[in-house]
Amino acid sequence: MKHVSILVPETAVIEAVADPRYLFSAVNHFLAAAGKEPLFEVKLVGTRKEIRLDHSAFSVHTDLLLHEVEHTDLVIIPALSGNLSAAIDANKTMIPWIIEQYNKGAEVASLCLGAFLFASTGLLDGKKCSTHWGFCNEFRAMFPNVEMVDGSIITDEQRLYSSGGANSYWNLLLYLVEKYTDRATAILAAKYFAVDIDRDSQAAFMLFNGQRAHEDDTIKQVQAYLEAHYSNKVTVDELAERFAIGRRSFERRFKKATNNTVVEYLQRVKMEAAKRSFETSRKNISEVMFDVGYTDTKAFRTVFKKLTGLTPVAYRSKYNKQVMMAG
Repeated sequence: MKHVSILVPETAVIEAVADPRYLFSAVNHFLAAAGKEPLFEVKLVGTRKEIRLDHSAFSVHTDLLLHEVEHTDLVIIPALSGNLSAAIDANKTMIPWIIEQYNKGAEVASLCLGAFLFASTGLLDGKKCSTHWGFCNEFRAMFPNVEMVDGSIITDEQRLYSSGGANSYWNLLLYLVEKYTDRATAILAAKYFAVDIDRDSQAAFMLFNGQRAHEDDTIKQVQAYLEAHYSNKVTVDELAERFAIGRRSFERRFKKATNNTVVEYLQRVKMEAAKRSFETSRKNISEVMFDVGYTDTKAFRTVFKKLTGLTPVAYRSKYNKQVMMAG
């Protein structure tokens, strides 16, 4: 029997508490229907017997308090909501408990913004982690010792797991189901809950909003310039000269401020513009490519797929309503 402890933190997202409980309970039913023994004992664990969430719209009654858990095999940290620094502070009593359970041999998994509480334990230092793509820059600023992989849906390293944003936590839960049971059971669960089991990237959902949470005003001016002139050919040397900074110093400052090289930043700005065009216009691939400053079709397709996880054609087919209706 696998003991699963789903934490119920203050300010948790109610769905991220209920969904894993529902999934593991459903898998027990699938196993029973196949003549097998149920595998998971699922408990909601918290600091109090009743936790009110979403401005008291929901009330969660825990099965066990932290000190009542003698042994568990898997700890699940649900997504948090609201001010994340405040959320971490409100749940700081959970941190030593999570560390203790891991040191006793438990595995630990965070869902979406639960990664912030997870990283606060220090267990992720020097390791990879994912979270909601919209909060990656905030995560990097708060936890510089953790390697944020913002396009990934799942990370798995030394009994420590994390998921990407929002509903992508279902993919991590199914990953764990497959690990503990088998592929067939995971596929059955994926079909039951209508989840694409093998989705491994949240890149297609990401919106690039250039990192502005820094104090380098000159680099902010460079960012604004790039975002206004992305269709033009712009070189690092030209930018350094325009803003009167030595090239090496310019590249170092830009990377430190934005977490991207100049080339990476410009690519992301161009691809964001291309995505918007594919979503809302009837322009073909070549027209969009030229609009964002590319002349090499292969290079455009390669960068687009690298940053979105989809080819330009697949992206337009997926997100352009006019194209979908025409098809």
